[in-house]
Amino acid sequence: MKLRITATRKTVNQIREKSKIASIMGDSKTLKRTQVMLMIFEGIKFKSIAQSIGVSEETIRQWIKAFLIRGIKFLKFGTPSGRPPKLTKGQKRALAKIIDEGPEKYGFMGGCWRTPMVQQIIEKEFGITYSCFYIARLLKEIGFSYQKATFVAIQRDESLRNVWLEKIWPKILREAREKNSYIFFGDECSFSQHGTLTHTWARIGVQPVVKTSCSRRSYKVFGLIEYFSGKYFSMAHEGKINSDSYQIFLESVLSMTRKHTILIQDDARYHTSEEMEEFFSKNVNRMSVYQLPAFSPDFNPIEILWKKMKTKGTHLKFFPNFTSLTNKVEEMMIEFANSKEEILSLFGLYERLEFFECFKVPA
Repeated sequence: MKLRITATRKTVNQIREKSKIASIMGDSKTLKRTQVMLMIFEGIKFKSIAQSIGVSEETIRQWIKAFLIRGIKFLKFGTPSGRPPKLTKGQKRALAKIIDEGPEKYGFMGGCWRTPMVQQIIEKEFGITYSCFYIARLLKEIGFSYQKATFVAIQRDESLRNVWLEKIWPKILREAREKNSYIFFGDECSFSQHGTLTHTWARIGVQPVVKTSCSRRSYKVFGLIEYFSGKYFSMAHEGKINSDSYQIFLESVLSMTRKHTILIQDDARYHTSEEMEEFFSKNVNRMSVYQLPAFSPDFNPIEILWKKMKTKGTHLKFFPNFTSLTNKVEEMMIEFANSKEEILSLFGLYERLEFFECFKVPA
């Protein structure tokens, strides 16, 4: 006798909803149960279901029995009860190595890891099923954190970056000490009245909303931060950033300082134009200029400052008019100008390089 199990439309829709949530949450156990029950209602044979889902026919019979007794509660998703089986130290090292190598090498399409992907690896490689909630804790335990990714230009030349770190930066340090010079890292940043968004907490399925004026007008800021003292010079600018406005900013900095200045900048066009070359030539007694390797914003500590200013000043904020934006940006400029310790904390990369340089044996 062939057994056919049916369910009401309401029950089927409830199971489909739980299957969708289980898929999003990476709850493979609940996902399998919901898929099995939906296939049962469609009249698919046990053998075909077992081959498709990857469970035994006896397991399917037990799940049907539990469903008939407990109903929809049997399919409740969530973290498994009891202590999950532990990965060994060797397995944790193997997992960390896979994560370090990146998802593309393992066969995933994406360039960054998500917990359901890690869940699949643990199941496939070690035969252990963890909930996504526990995997987040496990990853922290083995030295990983949840971070926002950054783009890296494919045009970036690693050999030039190595030359900068190993040869040019030590040369800059020696020059600064010989001449008692400042070392300024410079850049520009634009703050839009439209506002900026970032991660925030919200109910699942309810996208957070931030008001905006829809204005694309922006407030530009030139900035320099000094390696030894933590000095921060800045100048706001409402017009277009070009060689003329950049020159005005540098002239104002030179008027407020007396020591020789070493300027480190990127290769933006208005930094390297003929007008700027002429300006640097005229001020060669006051200023030495070095260019960072192309596509290397991570080598410029002031980039971190811009991120901090946006996080504290403009992320998820509403600016009803341009004045409200300019007031907030200028407030941030003053705050960081008076926070030398925080400015100095931005130079971690170069401080580590200087530290190791001290232990090198002269050739």
